[in-house]
Amino acid sequence: MNRMWAIVERELRKFFRSPALMIMSMMLPLVQLIILGNAFGGKIRNAQIAFVNEDHGSESIKLQEAFDSIRSNIRTFITVPYDNERQAVEDVRTGKLNGVVIVPPQYSRRVLAGDAPRVGLVVDNSDQFVSSSLESEMQLVVDSLNAPHIQPKVLPTISLQTVELYPYVEYMKFLLSGSVALAMFTSVMIGGGVLYIDDKARGVHEGYLVTPITRLELVMGLNLAGAMKAILAGVVLTVIGSLLAGIGSAFHPFTALQLLLVITVASITLNGMMFLLMVRMEDPLVPRAMFGVLNTLLFFPSGAIYPIAAFPKWLRVIAIIDPFTYIVHGLQATLLKEGGFAAVRGDLLFLLGFGVASLLIATPLFKRTL
Repeated sequence: MNRMWAIVERELRKFFRSPALMIMSMMLPLVQLIILGNAFGGKIRNAQIAFVNEDHGSESIKLQEAFDSIRSNIRTFITVPYDNERQAVEDVRTGKLNGVVIVPPQYSRRVLAGDAPRVGLVVDNSDQFVSSSLESEMQLVVDSLNAPHIQPKVLPTISLQTVELYPYVEYMKFLLSGSVALAMFTSVMIGGGVLYIDDKARGVHEGYLVTPITRLELVMGLNLAGAMKAILAGVVLTVIGSLLAGIGSAFHPFTALQLLLVITVASITLNGMMFLLMVRMEDPLVPRAMFGVLNTLLFFPSGAIYPIAAFPKWLRVIAIIDPFTYIVHGLQATLLKEGGFAAVRGDLLFLLGFGVASLLIATPLFKRTL
């Protein structure tokens, strides 16, 4: 144990003597959290929609009042009065507008007569996110105008009542789990994989060959040191990210202990996986070339940015065997849902099994000789 801890101490001393390396290992996940957390997942605000009113009747005035209410409250879109339908559509094509609402002639008369009145909506569907948001909001406006002023005591149709278990989850909060996982992976990649190959290339590992240190002590010492670096990165980014995203539950004692457990197990797993990938490598340029590929292959299929339910079947297979998937799920279950240990038990079992299997395979592959 003393020999193993000597290796751990040497690795940690080297790591902490380079504060720039520590900062850079956490810079990418933190920048990603701040930029992507604010750039994606937000609600559409102040989209420009032309309002072409060819009716000017009482019912079209009600429609305009509904649009004014949206502008004053949720501000999904702002209507701009247009007299020419063709010019409005052309402005949508050129990007000046996001859509056009067209109220045809005789609209008010047909509403009062119950003669299938229609309102036209032209959207720029090259941007599916904006167009679907506008269509959804317009459908709500139409539904509210169709609703009777006096509700019957017995509803003639089936209604749906939605109950949300949690308060509104901003995208930055949703993204935090993936950013923490990425911080641990970056720390393992830089502080474990890259430094391990660099030490091997410089002949540092040759010095271990003249010592009584066993192969198992070498493997366990290197992996324990790498896991400690990843734990530090995960804890730091969890604290900073929780403060930025406004997740106060992360600082509750039980939640904090569960987060520490998930981060610790995840760090051991990621470091074991990285050690298995690097154990036979000799060229120090290979880990640097692998970083982008591994980042894409592990991070994006994990559900950190987009739900796995939307993936095609072949990508879901990757997600099932991807350790990032279980790290992200465990962190989300703890940070966002406060689900307790039962919610992360399956994730911890998979990660422990993956990490132990990686180390069992890597240990006999580790070269104890030159």
